[in-house]
Amino acid sequence: MRFNYVIRALSLILKDFGLVVFIPVLVAVYYQEFSMILPFAGAGFFSLFLSLILHRGFKLSDVEDSLNDIKRPEALMVVLISWIMISVIAAMPYMFSGMSFINSLFESVSGITTTGATILDNYDIGKTLLFWRSFTQWIGGMGIIVLFVAILPQFAVAGRQMFFAEAPGPTEDKITPRIKHTASVLWIIYAGFTLLCILLLWFAGMPLFDSVCNAFSTLAAGGFSPNPNSIAGYNSQIITWIIIIFMFIAGTSFVLLSKVLAKRKLSLMWKNEEFRFYTIAILAISLGIAVILFVQQGYSAYHSITAALYQTITLATSTGSASEDYRLWVFDAKILLFIAMFLSSCAGSAGGGVKITRIIIIFKYLKNELYKILHPKAVLSIKIDGKVIPTDVIRQTLFFVMCYIAIWAVSSMFLAIIEQDVSLALVSSISALGDIGPDIGYKIGPMGSFSSLHWISKAILIFEMLIGRLEIIPFIVMFHKDFWNFKK
Repeated sequence: MRFNYVIRALSLILKDFGLVVFIPVLVAVYYQEFSMILPFAGAGFFSLFLSLILHRGFKLSDVEDSLNDIKRPEALMVVLISWIMISVIAAMPYMFSGMSFINSLFESVSGITTTGATILDNYDIGKTLLFWRSFTQWIGGMGIIVLFVAILPQFAVAGRQMFFAEAPGPTEDKITPRIKHTASVLWIIYAGFTLLCILLLWFAGMPLFDSVCNAFSTLAAGGFSPNPNSIAGYNSQIITWIIIIFMFIAGTSFVLLSKVLAKRKLSLMWKNEEFRFYTIAILAISLGIAVILFVQQGYSAYHSITAALYQTITLATSTGSASEDYRLWVFDAKILLFIAMFLSSCAGSAGGGVKITRIIIIFKYLKNELYKILHPKAVLSIKIDGKVIPTDVIRQTLFFVMCYIAIWAVSSMFLAIIEQDVSLALVSSISALGDIGPDIGYKIGPMGSFSSLHWISKAILIFEMLIGRLEIIPFIVMFHKDFWNFKK
């Protein structure tokens, strides 16, 4: 690993993120919250200062023109450090506002990773900070590195390593031959759907500021809302259904959406095996919950369908917003909600979790292994959409799932010991690792705050949110000695 290449890439990313942090200053000026100008200006200048220090202090002129030669280990290191540093910088405005460091970092990481878990007990913090919460989710939704790959000319070629280091999914599907163009197309589609969501929410009667914040969080599959009661606080069925539609879009592969839009063939959606699994699984779980709510909870048919579909999609896509308090639901419905937390979204989407493609690969692998017990000499392959999945991808998928379950189990154990609550530990851990956000238990719930947890518990959840958003791999490879083999 060449240290200079890592530092150069970090300096570029911090420079541009520093400029991004100045955007809330405009919000502060518009709403005359002048006391918030200094926190964001200070965080922005701090990021720019770090960029300058890295660039000047390490004499990086010799790698200016050869950055595109960056290797996969270097890209993984850049992504890992970038997310940590950006999370700390994004926490600074919260600290300026009086929050403790651990609470500020929790809220910042929850935003950047689009988890949506919050430590806020009081939402009377001003519009600038409320905007920042949702804006950080929107930036993190499509990926911070993907954004900079799209806008930084220095990453014209190196962007490929950076792109897949940030989102190491089971496949490396591209839209265009050049990864920079791919990143640009993804962000254009992402921004386009966000603008459409803003307009529809506004036309449906939601205040413009709330429309912007909720659209940012919804397309990012994040869930932060300026309303303390989340989407339920707007008491509008039209708004609820708009959010349902855009949450579903957020959990769909943006690569697939780009192909559908480019070829203008909606049929391509259903031909995609991952999308079919995603859609059918959501509908099946929603139907089961709707029947339970109708029969056992006494809801009307319409209320049952709306509530079931909303809460299934919000947990499956890792959005985490809420149309009502499902802590009041019967136990059977909450069991299905817990299953929905493991369902996940499509690869290449804004959502978190294991990803549907990996689930399909695991199911097909288990099916093949079962068949080989009866027919030991059979030679079987795993196909998705007619394409054979390489053996190394299958192996990496198995490794990922094993690590995912192991991290969940170990984190849950420590949380249970600290909080003396097994159910809280299990649900909070998978909620953080899957970047889902809410807790389905009685202590926190869909609209509650994590502020009452011990600071060590918050630190564990922060760790899970980060590794869950980066899909574990950048963290796991750090444990191999070859990763730390630095070169000039």
